[in-house]
Amino acid sequence: MKQIYSKEIKIIIKLAMPVIIAQLAQTGITFVDTIMAGHYSAAALSGVAIGASIWLPTILFGQGLLSILTPIIANLNGAAKRNQIADHTRQGLVIASVLSLIMMVFLYNSDKIILLRNSPDNPIDPEMMYVAVHFLRAIMWGVPGFLFYLVYRFQCEGLSNTKPSMYIMFFALVANIPINYVLIYGKFGFPELGGVGCGVTAAIVFWLMFILIKCFTLFTGSQRDIKKTPFTQLFNKSIIKRITVLGIPLALAYFFEVSLFAIIALMIAPLGKETVSAHQIIFTLSSMTFAIPLSLGIATSIRVGYLLGNKKPSLARQSAYISLMISLVSALVIALLLIVFRNFLISWFTRDPVIITLCMQLIILLAIYQLSDYLQVTASNVLRGYKDTQSILVITLISYWIIGLPLGYILGLTDLITKPMGAAGFWTGIIAGLSCAAVLLIARMFYIQKQPIDKILKQADK
Repeated sequence: MKQIYSKEIKIIIKLAMPVIIAQLAQTGITFVDTIMAGHYSAAALSGVAIGASIWLPTILFGQGLLSILTPIIANLNGAAKRNQIADHTRQGLVIASVLSLIMMVFLYNSDKIILLRNSPDNPIDPEMMYVAVHFLRAIMWGVPGFLFYLVYRFQCEGLSNTKPSMYIMFFALVANIPINYVLIYGKFGFPELGGVGCGVTAAIVFWLMFILIKCFTLFTGSQRDIKKTPFTQLFNKSIIKRITVLGIPLALAYFFEVSLFAIIALMIAPLGKETVSAHQIIFTLSSMTFAIPLSLGIATSIRVGYLLGNKKPSLARQSAYISLMISLVSALVIALLLIVFRNFLISWFTRDPVIITLCMQLIILLAIYQLSDYLQVTASNVLRGYKDTQSILVITLISYWIIGLPLGYILGLTDLITKPMGAAGFWTGIIAGLSCAAVLLIARMFYIQKQPIDKILKQADK
């Protein structure tokens, strides 16, 4: 038994480490944007914060929908059905194309969403508003490139090859810094775009990411058989239906989680640039720590999907338990590091004493937040491996929007329970919502694993 657990731990960590590095690089781009915008001006930082709060749930809806490709392809790979993988990738590109058009139209009209929180009594700073709107109208041109990149990334990850995204995201992070510098500050004859330059840079980098991963899938020997699979049809209704039916619950779950932060950013916008900036700094740190559970979760969904395709449900169950154990230990370590190094971490972003004071309060809540977040993300990805996506949607909706956000609003902006806590009240509500999600998702995981083996394998083959 010890050998089995040791082997599974090694496999999960081997799959997860490149994804962790890739996710850290991906969130590092937001980290760099936040730092560079913050050093340019408070308005640039808060404008990018408002824009990012709309951009992230929008693009993560697409990422959530397409992410079902990972367990589908892992299952096909485990079941020795590699000849079907190329058709799923092609239909993923079709879905990504349609999503791109919808998202670009939505982002272009984002000014109407931001204005919902504008009022004569609590007006939103016009400079912050300008940066947010034009940031979104710049970054929207990168939507197709990012979604196409995700399709090929999920193909590689489904085949247990997590290294390509690591190398590409590291390249994207390195490229992001000089391009951002040139466009934000107007160097080498380029116009000084301020916070809007972050959006232009992101669009450029997304297309570079797509080109790189496409080249990898074309030239790597490990996917030669997939590349040579004959082209059958442009639109395969059954595959499109399979991806969308399984993927939409994940897309909505992603949207509900990240849009929670978007709504909070809009709700606290009238509280001033300092409060919005502090919230964005803590959210950026949260995004970086989130890379660890997300990567472990992705590795787990790959492993669980592969083992179920290989008709080994008992080993899939053990992999799920091992991932939860690793996540729990990781959460405790990260929480401790956040508390010990809080002064150092906050100093990366700002020198404003008001913002620093607000961040010092919020980072303690972020440390508490880790435990529930790590467990719920891992359990959610276990269920993704079992293709039990409907439950993820229901649990996410209840936890975030029926428990987390209302409680955050009550604590943050009203005196029904205590004096208005501002951003801290909303983060307290988030912790409550995540805790509920963790309990419900783990309970659902146990329920699924107790089902008859033939029922589990039938569900996994969907």
